[in-house]
Amino acid sequence: MQDIRKGGEVDLVVEKLAFGGKAMSRVDGYVVFIERAVPGQRVKVRITRKKRQYAEGYVLEVLSRSPREVEPFCPHFGVCGGCLSQDLPYEEQLYWKRLHVLECIEHLAGVGEATVEPVIPSSRTQWYRNKMEFTFSNRRWLSPQEIASQDVEYSRTFALGLHVRGAFDKVFNVEHCFLESPQAVEIVKATRDWCLKTGIPPYSTKDHQGFWRFLVIREGKRTDQILVHLLTSAEGDHEGVVNALVEHLMVLFPKITTFVHSVSRKKAQVAFGDWSRTVVGPGYIEEVLGGLRFRISAHSFFQTNPDGAEKLYETVSRFAGFTGNETVWDLYCGTGSIALFIASKVRRVVGFEVVEDAIRDAYDNCRLNGIDNCLFRAGDLKDVIREARESNDFGGAPDVVITDPPRAGMHPHVVKALLELSPAKIVAVSCNPATLARDLAFFLEKYEIRDVQPFDLFPHTPHIECVVKLERKP
Repeated sequence: MQDIRKGGEVDLVVEKLAFGGKAMSRVDGYVVFIERAVPGQRVKVRITRKKRQYAEGYVLEVLSRSPREVEPFCPHFGVCGGCLSQDLPYEEQLYWKRLHVLECIEHLAGVGEATVEPVIPSSRTQWYRNKMEFTFSNRRWLSPQEIASQDVEYSRTFALGLHVRGAFDKVFNVEHCFLESPQAVEIVKATRDWCLKTGIPPYSTKDHQGFWRFLVIREGKRTDQILVHLLTSAEGDHEGVVNALVEHLMVLFPKITTFVHSVSRKKAQVAFGDWSRTVVGPGYIEEVLGGLRFRISAHSFFQTNPDGAEKLYETVSRFAGFTGNETVWDLYCGTGSIALFIASKVRRVVGFEVVEDAIRDAYDNCRLNGIDNCLFRAGDLKDVIREARESNDFGGAPDVVITDPPRAGMHPHVVKALLELSPAKIVAVSCNPATLARDLAFFLEKYEIRDVQPFDLFPHTPHIECVVKLERKP
């Protein structure tokens, strides 16, 4: 047996991809998780952590390549924390994603044997996102080539790009990205060059000083509209500087239809403002899904892969098996995209969402599409769901509940409330198989899992979306 110890080096053959994107190998049954490896590779690994049941490490050297490997298409691969699986063929990515869903549901939910359908692939594997967040930083990561160039110290103090893989306090300057669009990358580079020349420093996560914080770009893939959202700190009176930046970008990129400036006083690195102003345009963009038109504002949630979202919503509707007379509750409804998608097939939809801007967008979307059987309520779900149960204003108890929570899953109080409501069907949408499985485990006392359909909305990443049909037991 090879000596597995912290700081030691071992030769391993990579067996599989584990949930979350790490590779996995075994040494006489002892599990080793490996960063940046592909199944089939033989690698030299340095052990960084050793526990009783497993160890962790990273690849020092690839001793022999895997027959499954392909050449990554992005020059930032290996540095960027985004697309971790570009060195695997797309069909191979789908195989492992389905296996991860299956393992989570069987082992974490305790289902025993589960049937998981083949993953429905993304129709695009590049340029598929309609939103990306880019971070300003005063701690720029430099490539070896940049370190050898001049003005190194000066260039270290300003970056606008994406986080370095495994070093989330460092940001590298994005020059290429195949996720959103070529024009989005050009907007990032033009913004970076202009902001650097102002001499105004970016925000520091150490001392919480500095001005520039985030640049968020949203695109209407089917409307050709672009929303640019700049987030800054409240430090200094730089409104005029922001206005000048907007004028500069509008000349270079006339396809920008709206620009929003938000100020955040939060120390946490989240791209969400305490207050906002619309500098140019209406303050939102529009997207088309299923023949419906949706308005999306700067802070609203909307599925980032619109082509995949359309297929996902069709599956939600099919799993629910609507007859036309149902009252449906749509939990974590965002801008109402699922609610509006199913509105013509049911009697009433009631949507619940914590973000008030999203609720305003949801009502705007109803008016935009002539839909009058949707009602939305803003507030913390664990609180408003209780109020809804005790009120007659929401059309009574739901026949079907659709849930689409954030990655952390549903709050235990929400799960408890749903079990007490006991609707005939629950259709669970999730972007995290682990928290999905945890939530499903609570429902198994009253519900049976009928269908599990994974969707790949995020090619080249470990992320996978799922739709699960639950039916109440007799």
